Amino acid sequence: MHHAILFRVDADKVADVRAHDAEEPGEGWGCFGDAGVGEADWIGHWAPGTSEILLDPKLGYPMAAGSALIMQVHYSTLAIGDRPAGDDQSSVRLRLTTGKLTPLRTELFMAPIELPCTAEEKGALCEREAAIADVSRRFSLDAKEQTTALVKWCSGGEPAPGPTQHCDMPVQEPATLHALAGHMHLLGRSIKVELNPGKPGARTLLDVPRYDFDNQALQPLAEPVTVRPGDTIRTTCTHDASLRAQLPLLRDLPPRYVVWGEGTQDEMCLGIVVAS
Repeated sequence: MHHAILFRVDADKVADVRAHDAEEPGEGWGCFGDAGVGEADWIGHWAPGTSEILLDPKLGYPMAAGSALIMQVHYSTLAIGDRPAGDDQSSVRLRLTTGKLTPLRTELFMAPIELPCTAEEKGALCEREAAIADVSRRFSLDAKEQTTALVKWCSGGEPAPGPTQHCDMPVQEPATLHALAGHMHLLGRSIKVELNPGKPGARTLLDVPRYDFDNQALQPLAEPVTVRPGDTIRTTCTHDASLRAQLPLLRDLPPRYVVWGEGTQDEMCLGIVVAS
C-alpha cells in the first residue's frame, strides 16, 4: 500500500457516484489526485506510520444522513515482483459521535517537483518532457496538467530544476488550523510548512527535517493557529535523486527527471492541513 484517502460525498451525489462506478469494469474506478467524481471532501487518510490521531472531541468531520465514503487507494507493486498481490483487505472504522461539534475540513498546500537526474545518471527519461509524457501515459493527462499548474502557480510559469522547491499559497478565508502532516515519496529528505515566512509574526507550522516515508503521522499543533485572508502558507520540500540508486524499490528502474506523480517512483510535496 502506498496510501489511502477517504472522501465524503453528500447524499444527493451518491447515485451519480454509483453510476460512475458502474461505467468501469470491476470494483471501483481510476482517478488521479482526487476522487475522480467531482465534488468530494477529503476527511481522512492513511499512509505508512499513520495511526489514529485524536483531536479535541469538540471537533469532527460531518457525515450527514445518506452521505457516503469513497476510499481512494494507491497500490505499489514494485515490491512484489512476479509474486501474486493477494486480496485487498482494506477497511474503514469510524469513531462516531453526535451533538454540536465544530466541523473540520482538510486543506492541501502543494509545491512543484522538478528533480533532475544526478550527474551519474543517463537515460531517455532524464529529459523533462519525456518524463512528463511517461507520467501522463501511466496515469492520465491530468498528470501533465498538474505539473503545468504547479509551475504556473509557484514559479511564474518557468520550471526551476533543483532538489528544493517551495510554493506560497494565499489564505482564501478565515480558518483555525489544528494539525498537519507532510507527504512525499521515497526521494524525500525534508518538508516544512510555514505561515507568513519573512514577515513579522512568522511561524513554522510543520517541520520534518529528516523525512521518513514510513512515519507520516498527522501532527497536532500545540495550540490552534488562526489564519486570515492576506496570510500566506509556504510549503517547502527537499528531495534527493541520489537515493534512487540506494533504494531496493527504485534502483532497478530507469533514472528519470522526477515530476509530480502518483507512483512511488514519482514524487510529491504536499502539506496536509486539518482546519475548521
